[in-house]
Amino acid sequence: MKQMIGDIEVRAREELFINIHPIQAAGRLTPEAMKAMITYGDGYSTCDWCRQPFRLDKIQRPPIDEFHLELAKFVGMDQARVVPGARRGFQAVVSSLVEKGDSVIVSSLAHYTEFLAVEDVGGIVREVPLNQENVIAGENTAQKIEMVKKDTGKLPKLIVIDHFDYMFGNEHDIYGIAKVAKEYDIPFLANCAYSLGVMPINGREIGADFLVGSGHKSFASPAPSGILATTEEWADKVFRTTRMVGDVTKRKFGIKEVEMMGCTLMGANLIAMMASFPAVQERVKHWDDEVKKINYFIEEFLRIEGNRVLSEMPRKHTLTKVDTTESFDKIAQTHKRRGFFFSDELKKRRIVGEFPGATRQWKLNTYGLTWDQTKYLAEAFQDIARKYGITVA
Repeated sequence: MKQMIGDIEVRAREELFINIHPIQAAGRLTPEAMKAMITYGDGYSTCDWCRQPFRLDKIQRPPIDEFHLELAKFVGMDQARVVPGARRGFQAVVSSLVEKGDSVIVSSLAHYTEFLAVEDVGGIVREVPLNQENVIAGENTAQKIEMVKKDTGKLPKLIVIDHFDYMFGNEHDIYGIAKVAKEYDIPFLANCAYSLGVMPINGREIGADFLVGSGHKSFASPAPSGILATTEEWADKVFRTTRMVGDVTKRKFGIKEVEMMGCTLMGANLIAMMASFPAVQERVKHWDDEVKKINYFIEEFLRIEGNRVLSEMPRKHTLTKVDTTESFDKIAQTHKRRGFFFSDELKKRRIVGEFPGATRQWKLNTYGLTWDQTKYLAEAFQDIARKYGITVA
């Protein structure tokens, strides 16, 4: 690896290796997005043609206004905004709906940013327990709502549940949860950070009031970038415009949206997301093939004696948690490199992305790999196992 400038080295892992990093796979940029990063890299590049009413989603050149409309249609909602990461989508919704002391229902596998969004406004997180399959179900959510109602005398103000969680990559019952939310008249935010942009998602069909997605996790976009979409019912609330007036200057700021801090995702990040959008629209049509590839890999992975899969089976998502305590970790116990022997062996075979030194429980993601790469990946794991005397069926 050569230095790009100073101590910053060239990053070429996507070009030189098969990268199975659990959170990087679906955020790989398209060639078009790479070009956008270069040409729109200057700080205020998207402001070249900004005219009244001076708001990001109203800019017509480049067609940022059209992109927002197309984005809302793509996710099956009425309005959409781009934000600096999914976490800012959580923050916008929570700060609009939740006040100090209010309860918010989340998953027992909720991402930490959901917690922070609730804590920021003084709310209280109430976790729904997992069932035996490590999944959040509609009935569990209803039971938690009743528990909160009994304990506090009030219903929760918001339900936030992940479509696929970041820990196991398990699919949760967001359709059933949305139905429960409607029965209790509680707004429901579906956290689709690991699904929006890799598989078909329609917020209306789900029954969600809000959808949040991640650009840099699942939309072939640079970080930080994210998506917040909602229905007309909630748009005026979460996308409210400023009403404040300066006491000395009497200044007003027109249609600037408060939760968006006026303008949100701008510059190269936004244009790169727009540049990747056609490819994203196309790739969600092929999600079934991605699921076939991960299940093929897992079938081969489990031929190695001692290997286990901790995620639900068969796999419904490419993000998967595995356990190699009874296989590769046994080698690590006596190897002079300890757990790093495994990383060394994978890197020799041009594979990166596993947690360096991890040989017990760890995560991987095969999204975006070709069938040839997927088969090579499976063969590489088996080859390492045989090298160290681990039985391969």
